[in-house]
Amino acid sequence: MLEKLQQRWKVNGLNLVLIICTFALGGSLCGYAGRKILQLVSIDKGLLWFIVYIVLITLLWPICVLLVSIPLGQFGFFKRYLGKIWGRINGRRTRDGRQGTTVHEPWAMAHGRPTIAIFASGAGSNAKKIIESNPSFTIGLIVCNKPGAGVLQIAADNNIPALLIEKERFFKDDAYLEKLKAAEIDFIILAGFLWKIPKKLIEAFPNKIINIHPALLPNYGGKGMYGHHVHQAVVDAKEKESGITIHYVDELYDHGNIIFQAKCVVTENDTADTLAQKIHELEHEHYPRVAAQVIEQMQKQR
Repeated sequence: MLEKLQQRWKVNGLNLVLIICTFALGGSLCGYAGRKILQLVSIDKGLLWFIVYIVLITLLWPICVLLVSIPLGQFGFFKRYLGKIWGRINGRRTRDGRQGTTVHEPWAMAHGRPTIAIFASGAGSNAKKIIESNPSFTIGLIVCNKPGAGVLQIAADNNIPALLIEKERFFKDDAYLEKLKAAEIDFIILAGFLWKIPKKLIEAFPNKIINIHPALLPNYGGKGMYGHHVHQAVVDAKEKESGITIHYVDELYDHGNIIFQAKCVVTENDTADTLAQKIHELEHEHYPRVAAQVIEQMQKQR
């Protein structure tokens, strides 16, 4: 039974234990608080007492569970868990798109809170900053193509489901559209994801995939231009400035319409490593904010 719960909730063993403890402690706190409130209003035990008690614990349970989840480090999980319960109460619906080109008619989008997938290949520092920014969207999935990548631990730490993808299926099969569909993903944010996005995925999410590039596009973009390679090319060319570019993703590397750029000075003393640090600061400062603005604008246009 515990193994089934672990697979269903996509958490490790320690987090499963903490989740069960949160349920137990939250329920106990809820029952205690409900009885204390009834003592204050002086209702005699009887049918009315039980009705009021049931109503009270129904209202108090989400609050108590969230409070207990904070010190146990499970707030992210229970926030999503309660959101799903609320969605079912409100008649959650998912519909397939025409001819499989559009993933679904998003329930979350219709209710003002879209669900996002973050694609990353490495340490996941940008993914971490987006998660920590308390975004107005739900991060429903972390997608990674490298076993052991740091971003997978970030997903586990924040109780976000993770999907480890394989090259064959990503490029030659269904591009994991069924997995994204099951997670009800509305929008994709690339945060250090090194594989080219296949046409099938771009068609399924038209103008709903964004990327951040560590240079001022259209310069220093294209195949092989990522991370250290970009910064070394900028330094070797003795550029006076570099920066970041946030852009929509199309079928070419680093080619989609530009959304936002920020610049930094490149000095004579800069190396690829020192420039990388400057670029990271720009990424962490701007990417969570700009991503949120893009998604908010998308919602307004619906």
